[in-house]
Amino acid sequence: MKALTIFYSLEGNTNIIANAINDELQGDIVEIKPKQEIPNKGLRKYFWGGKQVLFGEKPEINDIKIDFSKYDLIVFGTPIWASNFVPVFNTFFEKHSIKNKKVALFCCHGGGKEGKAFVKFKEKLQGNNFLGEIAFEDPLKKDKDNNIIRAREWIKTIIK
Repeated sequence: MKALTIFYSLEGNTNIIANAINDELQGDIVEIKPKQEIPNKGLRKYFWGGKQVLFGEKPEINDIKIDFSKYDLIVFGTPIWASNFVPVFNTFFEKHSIKNKKVALFCCHGGGKEGKAFVKFKEKLQGNNFLGEIAFEDPLKKDKDNNIIRAREWIKTIIK
């Protein structure tokens, strides 16, 4: 099974989980990069990130040149901002249509929960077969090693 992991990470939490999952999958990995990053510290981070979510913004992202037809499984990963996936995915889904794939979802949050992120992903990814979802709370701060193991074990259940 050819796999692709697509993620965005502001502070590194989603990055570490995406890489743990991809290590298990031995697939390709793509980090969505906005052309202009929001601040990653302090109140400005919450203001700009929250504003982008609440207003449904579509920040410009660097081009992603991927032939999605080559992949059987696509894993999407996001931090949670204002109970949703990050706005760069609004832009991604506007540019890329993904259909008839096996899809798995993960998120990283700071203690709330996944909010509406998985529901919103499924709305944007209609026409795909959803295999599972998992949430991680502050994986870099709260037992990093266990979270990496948990991510690897989870993806193993997805690909069985």
